Amino acid sequence: MTRHGFFPCGVGEKTSRCGCCGHRVRGWYDQRDRLVRDLDLGPWRIWLRIPVRRVFCTRCQAVKTERIEFLADVNRYTDRYALWVGRQCREKSVKAVAVETGLSWDTVKDLDKLYMAKQLEAHPRPAPRWIGLDEIAIASGHSYRVIVHDLEHKRPIWVGERKGRGREAVDDFFQSLTASEREGIELAVMDMYGPYRTSLEAHCPNAVVHYDHFHLVKNLGDAVDKIRKAEYKRLDGDQRRYIKGTKYIQLSHRENLDPRRRKALDELLQVNRRLNKAYLLKESFRRIWTFKSPAWARKFFDEWRSSLRWQRLQPLEKFADLVESHWDGIVRSLDPKCKVPMGFVEGMNAKIRAIQKRAYGLRDEDYLRLKILTSTLPRL
Repeated sequence: MTRHGFFPCGVGEKTSRCGCCGHRVRGWYDQRDRLVRDLDLGPWRIWLRIPVRRVFCTRCQAVKTERIEFLADVNRYTDRYALWVGRQCREKSVKAVAVETGLSWDTVKDLDKLYMAKQLEAHPRPAPRWIGLDEIAIASGHSYRVIVHDLEHKRPIWVGERKGRGREAVDDFFQSLTASEREGIELAVMDMYGPYRTSLEAHCPNAVVHYDHFHLVKNLGDAVDKIRKAEYKRLDGDQRRYIKGTKYIQLSHRENLDPRRRKALDELLQVNRRLNKAYLLKESFRRIWTFKSPAWARKFFDEWRSSLRWQRLQPLEKFADLVESHWDGIVRSLDPKCKVPMGFVEGMNAKIRAIQKRAYGLRDEDYLRLKILTSTLPRL
């Protein structure tokens, strides 16, 4: 059973601060009591009865409500209570916290936004040196926003406001930096989407490009899957049963499969020669990241590409053309100076999807932006 406790509380200062400009003023215009919610005590919900004055500010030349230091910017709540609500919202949905505290949904969201603003104030954005460019889907219908990560400090530092993921959206980030911050960017990790590199070269000509090998592997898997679909359409009758339902078996490494799926893979590769070639080429391509020398990696790729001749595997040939056109950014992963935490960006995307799923979607983009920017910051 929830109970309510009311306690009188005096401010105890002879002078007052203007709530607008902070100027100290002696005396007051009038005074009224205000009930302010404080931290709960067991089953008791604590309310403080505080006398709040209105003062005539000589600087503003107007009557203003005084500023009380321990009150939050959201009216009728103490600062420590607002921080407690914000900490709860890190792990729970807004609705769950609203039910627990007896507050309205909008009030909980406003207190959470206040908490996250204090987090960003306590941890200002550092000058980035290694950045990761990516995009997130915020709604159905291919609605994207560009997101930038600081790979050195492992935190997101910017979420775009412009719709889409074109060059203009990426330009907004670089234009938000100072000239010295743009010159300090040494490395940019991205997928092979053209506007990302175009914008980087225009604003940070000294930065080097490093293509994310997760997206490269995804393109390779898509090529193998296109071959699987083409074979399924080409065949008919009983031969299709070996191919049906084997998409993720073909995309997995053999050593990662359990005995049942490994047997299904062996049967498929024995029955279908084209899929056998595609699978072997996919598995052999990952050797490219084992080389320490770009020259040896280039020699391996040339041999791998030459093995595609006369195989009639057009999706893999297009993949090889893609690697050829982006070779400088792909081979840069072999440089010891470019060893960056590649998994952080993909892990961050999973965390963002979890935030969206927990709230069943967020219509307030400013709120989602704050959630993303503070997701890796320590609690207050």
